[in-house]
Amino acid sequence: MPALDIDAATDSIWRRLQAGVHYPPEWRRRLSMQDGYRIQLGILERLLAAGERHAGWKVGLTAAAMRAQHNVHEPCFGFLLASGNRPSGHAFHHAELTQPGFENELCLTIGTTLRGPGITFEQARAAIAEVAPALEIVEKRGDFSADLPLTMADNAQQKAFVTATARPLGDYDLAGASVRVYVDHALIDRANGAEVMGNPINSIVWLANKLAEFGRALEAGQRVISGSFTRQYPLDKPARVRSEFEPFGVVEASFV
Repeated sequence: MPALDIDAATDSIWRRLQAGVHYPPEWRRRLSMQDGYRIQLGILERLLAAGERHAGWKVGLTAAAMRAQHNVHEPCFGFLLASGNRPSGHAFHHAELTQPGFENELCLTIGTTLRGPGITFEQARAAIAEVAPALEIVEKRGDFSADLPLTMADNAQQKAFVTATARPLGDYDLAGASVRVYVDHALIDRANGAEVMGNPINSIVWLANKLAEFGRALEAGQRVISGSFTRQYPLDKPARVRSEFEPFGVVEASFV
């Protein structure tokens, strides 16, 4: 099979996205994971050329059970746009979202550039400047499980991210951080940071080394939502979400 023309594929998928078409059928089951990432990065460059600002990255599939479910051996990444960042308390219009859901994460601000390969846990921890409670808002724009590479091209379900006030990492143990999740005032879940690859810092290690495969670094000033403490929760109807992260604070969003 001839090598895929990534530029042509990116142009094709970009045009379909501009027309509001996600997971275009002509590209289903035609991409490898590397193809999907390269197309994703090509779409990022087109968005930046159109005036968007790159805020950082998301890391997904951080739970071993989720990776086993999707038959992949490592997490995945997507990009964050500055236009997708919302402050805690933001109200989204539920009807404007495509099968939305949310995940409960920490948003880590990178203070020192990490350029892989070979980034270690100690280097990653030292590079983290601040930590904030966060919600990732996702959209099920296609069948995640059926075509994971095309999901990567479609930016790994990313829609927006909600962040509360950040604080310095200091001596905090992110593996020991915990979250209590409420929907419409009812407690629905609780978990701790060890659910994220043993420690959310391991997401930073993986991401910095993975980006190196594409000639990129994890740059100072970028933010990373490091993977959910809990499973992904669908938002089938309007709701209010409140996630209390100990010791980092509270993040909230409503869907009206």
